[in-house]
This record gives sequence, structure tokens and C-alpha cells, in this order.
Amino acid sequence: MAEMNPWVTAVTDPPVTISRRWLAETPPVPGLPTIELAQAAPSYPPAEALREHLAELALRPEVYGYVLGVGLEHVRAAIAGDAAGAYGAAIDAEDVVVTAGCNQAFCLVIGALCAAGDEVVVPTPYYFDHDMWLRAEAVTPVYVATGADFVPDPGAIAAAITDRTRAIVLVTPNNPTGAEYPSAVIAAIAEVARARGVVLVLDETYREFREGTGAPHRELAREDWRDHVVHLGSFSKSLAIPGARIGALLAGPRVRREVAKLLDCQTICAPRAAQEAVAFGLTHLTDWMAERRIAMQERVAAGRAVLADEPGGFRLGASGAFFAYVEHPFERRSATEVARRLLAEVGVLCIPGDAFGPGQTRWLRLAFGNVEADLIPEVGRRFEIGGIP
Repeated sequence: MAEMNPWVTAVTDPPVTISRRWLAETPPVPGLPTIELAQAAPSYPPAEALREHLAELALRPEVYGYVLGVGLEHVRAAIAGDAAGAYGAAIDAEDVVVTAGCNQAFCLVIGALCAAGDEVVVPTPYYFDHDMWLRAEAVTPVYVATGADFVPDPGAIAAAITDRTRAIVLVTPNNPTGAEYPSAVIAAIAEVARARGVVLVLDETYREFREGTGAPHRELAREDWRDHVVHLGSFSKSLAIPGARIGALLAGPRVRREVAKLLDCQTICAPRAAQEAVAFGLTHLTDWMAERRIAMQERVAAGRAVLADEPGGFRLGASGAFFAYVEHPFERRSATEVARRLLAEVGVLCIPGDAFGPGQTRWLRLAFGNVEADLIPEVGRRFEIGGIP
């Protein structure tokens, strides 16, 4: 057999896939049913009204055909209207490209912006799929460590930019930490991007689950945002349809043109039924989405309360959206070893910080999307047991 692409073979397997492998290989703990805190997916189904709408769509022959690559016009208009309201901005349907999930949106944008050997500035801890794609495409991620609050420093970002830098990537609310980046920090980093002639790629997959109110930032309200900012979003979490694979990006015409070429080569278009689900959700399910946001905030609050006493020596570092980022108490053990022992000994499955970049081996990511609030105190009890050397 011919050799594989070395840039791809050098990339680790996806961390969620690894966690599933651990789950298959590890015998259940007697008396302790496994608590799944690994994958960030909603534990609840989509709204009944949305499922009924999709059932009706399934009978329409046109749902199974191709659509314009960048998305159905009324879907793009619905997404633009939602973004305009959220950010207090003048965003048009033509600014929108509908994608098969937010991960595809990121891959398309990197493909449009970067050639092999280029650089992208990435704060750590990073979202692992971003790092995997950059390295698979022979694009160099330049890591910038965040501080104790897990918020990136604009000065450190600026210092990391070279003549090979094409983009800065921010994820807020952050995956894996849950930290929400203050609007002033986003504005300062956006100004760095403008001044240095690079693009700020702003992934706000978890925007609907912010604890703050009002616009998360004002970057999309600037008249020149299309020259310096690309915004990424997802409907997997907000509408509880992760398997439908539906996301979107907002960008200026130069980026959209190149993205459309790559999109046609990959999926041709985002799934039509999923696009229709978004249009329906954004016009009929705003109350349902608000209720889910409150429910998720309650889960995160329950997690904070449980971790406040540092059960077993596990310390909360940051939390928000779907996540809690927790420091484990074992100085001489890697996060991977601790995560495997938590599964084997107390039946808790989580993602080790080793998956999120350099300097993260003392950390674990907990995703509360998979568990109901009343089960979260049990997580604390398991950590109390798991903290015993």
C-alpha cells in the first residue's frame, strides 16, 4: 500500500473517539453506573414541534435534492436575522454560508485563508478539532497560553504574529474551559488583527449558552467587519440536532468566494432537511431555546456548587456553556492517566487536558450536556472517591 499523508498520520485520533475506545475496553464499575461527561452533546431531544416539522418535510421530494452551495436563501436570511439581533449589527443573507456543522465551517475558512507553511495563532487550551485540522493541512498552530482566568491576552496574541500569520482563532464561550471572553478583550484582539492584516476567526458555537446578556461583542456591528472578521456558529447545541450537521459562517465576499469552492468539493451543500430545521427553529422555537439555555446554566451552576469544596482535591478552574475545566490533584500523573483511572475506578468518563494543548496535563474537561442537574452531585461524590491516591 502507498504511504499515507504524513501530515495526517502525525495527528492524534479524535479525543472523543479515544474516550469511546476507553469505554469499550473498561469493565463497568460494580454499583457505579458510568457517568458520561466526555462529549459535548445535549442529553435532551429536539423540540417536538421541530421533529414534527422534519417528519412533514420527509414526505417532500425536493428535500432530497441539491441546493445552492452556500445555502437556501430563506435559511441564510433567517441566520442573518438571528445574528443581526444578537450582535446589533447590519448582517445580510449574502454574508452567510450554511455549512455541514461548525467544524466544516472552520475547515473551509482555514482552507480559504491558509497555504501549507502558514501560521495561525491559537490560544491554549484549544479546541482539539481546530488544532487537528491545522496540523493535518500543514498549517502551523502558534500557541499562546492563557492566564489563570483562561482569557487570552491581546498583547501576547500580538507578539505571536509573524509574516506567516494568516489568522487568529478565538472560541468563546470557550471549549474546553467554558470561559466567556469579555467584549473588551475581543475588541482588542480584533484591533490587533486589523492592524496586522490578519483575519480574526471567531467561533461562537456556544453563544446561546452564555451567562451574559446583550451582545457578546460589537465586532460585527463595525462597518468594516467583513475585511477582518470571520464568524463561525452552530445549531447543533441550540436546537439539539448535533447529528443533523448544520452550522454557518459569516464573512466578507473574498472569503465567501473561496469557501464556496471548497464547500462544493466537500459536501456540495449542507443537508437540506437540516437547513430547513434551522429556519424553523429560528422562527418558531425561540422560547424553547431560551428554556434550554436556562436548563444548561442550571447544570453548570450545579457543577460549580459541587466542585466548590474541591471534592477529592479536584479544583474548578473555569466553567460556562456546557463545560467545567477541573484541575486534578495528582502532580505526578498526566491528565490521561487520571481520566482513565476515573473511568476504571469510579465510572466517570471525561476528556483529559492533554487533548487541549501544551501545559494542560493537570486538567480535565467535564461536559454537562450529557447529564441532568440532579445527577451532578453524584459526580462530586465520585471525585471524592477518585481523589484517594
